[in-house]
Amino acid sequence: MAQFVDWDLAAATAGALGKAGPRVSYDEATAVVAELRRLTDEAAGHVLAYTGLRSQVAHPPVRVVDRRDWAATNIAGLREVITPLINRLSGDRPPGVITDTIGSRLTGVQAGTVLAYLSGRVLGQYEVFSADPGQLLLVAPNIVDVERKLQAEPRDFRLWVCLHEVTHRTQFTAVPWMRGHFLGEVQAFVDASQAGGDNFLDRVRRGVGTLSDSIRNPESRASVLDIVQTPGQRAVLDRLTALMTLLEGHAEFVMDGVGPEVIPSVESIRAKFNRRRESGNPLERAIRKLLGVDVKMRQYAEGRKFVHGVVDRVGMEGFNKIFSSPLTLPRLEELSDPDAWVARVHGPVGPVAATG
Repeated sequence: MAQFVDWDLAAATAGALGKAGPRVSYDEATAVVAELRRLTDEAAGHVLAYTGLRSQVAHPPVRVVDRRDWAATNIAGLREVITPLINRLSGDRPPGVITDTIGSRLTGVQAGTVLAYLSGRVLGQYEVFSADPGQLLLVAPNIVDVERKLQAEPRDFRLWVCLHEVTHRTQFTAVPWMRGHFLGEVQAFVDASQAGGDNFLDRVRRGVGTLSDSIRNPESRASVLDIVQTPGQRAVLDRLTALMTLLEGHAEFVMDGVGPEVIPSVESIRAKFNRRRESGNPLERAIRKLLGVDVKMRQYAEGRKFVHGVVDRVGMEGFNKIFSSPLTLPRLEELSDPDAWVARVHGPVGPVAATG
């Protein structure tokens, strides 16, 4: 069986290179964990009331983790998804000695380097790779670190983060086909790579290496998108981009819609947080661009604008039709034209006041 990544080494590298979190006492840490769990439950009630989307499947309780645990969880999830794909691509042929002993270890170090960087920035995540239907993670050290830097009221900022992440959980648990659809698109991306005439495993190795090298060298102009070469892959990437823009924009729309009612300082938090997203030293900006974080930032804005436009036209119930099936998800070109999505899915309609 092919060993593409030394996953144990990736986890060890991420743990070793990850930065320490902010200084807190044991009692403070315990209180933060307890409050994040409580606020997750509170946020779930607000999201249900605002969106009308109710979970259709049971899900595990939120996990409040540190940076090392976040990296380890993501490595475990990637291992669950990537290993079967790699084995299929390789025909389950055993790797050569060099590939197994050197290549996999190199890729493990590179993957661990990337995850170490990300582990210091992610506030929360709905992780869908490890298990069905997924697992909500909140990274307590990062939440505390950011709220301190923003000088935000801790309870308000924590609830604001929970609203965003619980919306992501709702998207996958209220829409039971969403996880399978997302993983199917990842599979389609790999399938499309086989038509490219190039070795997919080599390209992925180069892509991971590009990320790792550029984290160390801010002058690098390479992009991880360099591994996307075939027309088939680009078509799948367009669909994935549209899906992720929708999900991120929907979460932003919900957190901003609920926020004024339950978070007194939400306007100040949003303004400060947006400035934080846009700022950063040259190294930070280079890494964000390379890792696609800048793309994600645009997804927040573009997706929120699309959701707002649709809700303005057909209301929240009409918007929720977007989750009826993969066929009703927005196409990439519709994200900048809500009328086009409304016309395709609803037919001609008049303006409707937003609900919620």
